Amino acid sequence: MSLSEEQAASLSAETVVVAAGRPPRERDAPVNPPIVLSSTYFGTGPLGPGDRGYGRYSNPSWDPFEQALAQLEGATLPGLLYASGLAAVSSALSLVPAQGVLVMPSHSYAGSLVMATELAQKGALELRTVDIADTDAVLEQLAPAGGTPASMLWLESPTNPMLGVADIRALTAAAHAAGALVVTDNTFSTPLVQQPLSLGSDVVLHSVTKYLSGHSDVVLGALVTSDAELHARLLHHRTIHGGIAGPFEAWLALRGLRTLALRIERSQASAAVLAERLSRHPQVGSIRYPGLPSDPGHERAKAQMKGFGSVLCIEMAPGDGPDGGFSGAEAADRMIRALQLWLPATSLGGVESLIERRRRHTAEPESVPENLVRLSVGIENVEDLWADLQQALATLDG
Repeated sequence: MSLSEEQAASLSAETVVVAAGRPPRERDAPVNPPIVLSSTYFGTGPLGPGDRGYGRYSNPSWDPFEQALAQLEGATLPGLLYASGLAAVSSALSLVPAQGVLVMPSHSYAGSLVMATELAQKGALELRTVDIADTDAVLEQLAPAGGTPASMLWLESPTNPMLGVADIRALTAAAHAAGALVVTDNTFSTPLVQQPLSLGSDVVLHSVTKYLSGHSDVVLGALVTSDAELHARLLHHRTIHGGIAGPFEAWLALRGLRTLALRIERSQASAAVLAERLSRHPQVGSIRYPGLPSDPGHERAKAQMKGFGSVLCIEMAPGDGPDGGFSGAEAADRMIRALQLWLPATSLGGVESLIERRRRHTAEPESVPENLVRLSVGIENVEDLWADLQQALATLDG
């Protein structure tokens, strides 16, 4: 591949997203890696390290993306690509020993919470959920007095959808002191905004479906670690459980990754503008965005992130028109239906701006407010996005 670890370390992340994972510089070689569709590979005798053998073990189309993501996250080992974000979650949770203790944010990606809850119901592990922004509460769950210490700390920061910000460095240090592994879901931030390995995390998780691929046309997940033992265990789980990526999806993800820096720069800038304006809108009761100085996670995010992300959440203000106006879930749904440019759909991190009321998903925790609306800001013109929000919010007048 075109970039060594030393070269990648000497370059900015904005350059690595473009240069990493290129084919060797040979005359008449392609600039971009080709798609390899073979399911099996020539070979005789025992399979050794590095032998592909069979398509479930390895694929040349995975390698460029896995190298590029590892270099972006500052890992010393290649990343591991999975069929979906939840396939990566499943692999990461396999690191929890039998009947071990998993500490997880009470507000996490719903799929992660559901999977962990089902494992707990089967007796595979003990699940402790906690407000990840409350450092003291997390420390208590990691090593409770007279209780069983945690085996794994699961971090999201900012969390989905409440945008709580964890003190990653402090919590990883405490988790390691308790003998626990730390897995950090870095989907919202991407390695351009936050690098959890440098803050002490053992494993970093991504839903590649979101910002990394960036075009709402791929379903993939990934894990990254610099720990050789953990890497071997995760690779074994992927191979045996079969949660592998398709070569075409891997190729699409790498192509999408090339524009990550530009997309993040544009969407973060727009998110900051929209958050500030929405914070002053009379129809918005409250707003969550770490980039706002008034946000409880602002100072912490500023200390460990290189930006504040492109996701924000709002809650509708109580109706105060002559007939009470609209409020709660009804107001959120009405506003979303009135939008013309924003797309009412789940997921996030694409070039298009998406919006949804999160509690429409039955798996979302009940502690998420019914009227909470999550906005994933895309790369459209920010004034067009604002005009659409304004006209939709105007429909809530009583």
